[in-house]
Amino acid sequence: MPEVKIAAEARTEFGKGAARRIRRQGKVPAVLYGHGTGTRHLNLPGHDLMLALKTPNVLLRLEGLENGSEIALPKAVQRDVLKGFLEHVDLILVRRGEKVTVEVPIRVSGEIAPGDGMLNQQLVQIPVEADATNIPQGIDVDVDGMEIGQAVHASDLRLPPGVTLQVEPDTLVLHVIAQAVHEVPEAEEGAEGAPEAPEAVAETSADGEGEQAG
Repeated sequence: MPEVKIAAEARTEFGKGAARRIRRQGKVPAVLYGHGTGTRHLNLPGHDLMLALKTPNVLLRLEGLENGSEIALPKAVQRDVLKGFLEHVDLILVRRGEKVTVEVPIRVSGEIAPGDGMLNQQLVQIPVEADATNIPQGIDVDVDGMEIGQAVHASDLRLPPGVTLQVEPDTLVLHVIAQAVHEVPEAEEGAEGAPEAPEAVAETSADGEGEQAG
């Protein structure tokens, strides 16, 4: 996976007020930790960081640090709930040749067989262990021609060399199921026709005989 260079600068202001000022300057507060080093507080360029994070598990080469450049992996990203802009990022230091466990997207391609089946995807990401500098951007699954009852489990996935699953082999990834058919109950007898008019009841006089007109 290619590395994306990001200019980093040490952060000296803390607190909510300072964080708001940093964001108004187009930067994002971040923390960097790992490998037994003390936590470092950084400011990163917001636009560059946002573009970089569009790639799953992107490797960031942080330039401008006191001890030289470092390679980091995004561990947690906080975004504004309404507007979606970046609020804070946690980064973890990685080294070449080091193994890390990350969530990798499941990328589905193809069309299932025509008919009454529908694809039911249980996992959209799957945890794997991979070299920190060679993390796959996704695991591809071809569902072309799959029929009702067929399934793909974790053990069926084709993993790149050096990548291992971090779930049980029989974990269900996706399967094809029958579409639910909602039966319309038959109308009760007589319900389709117009309701019958109630029979007219003749008014009776005191002596029990019906009144006659005029």
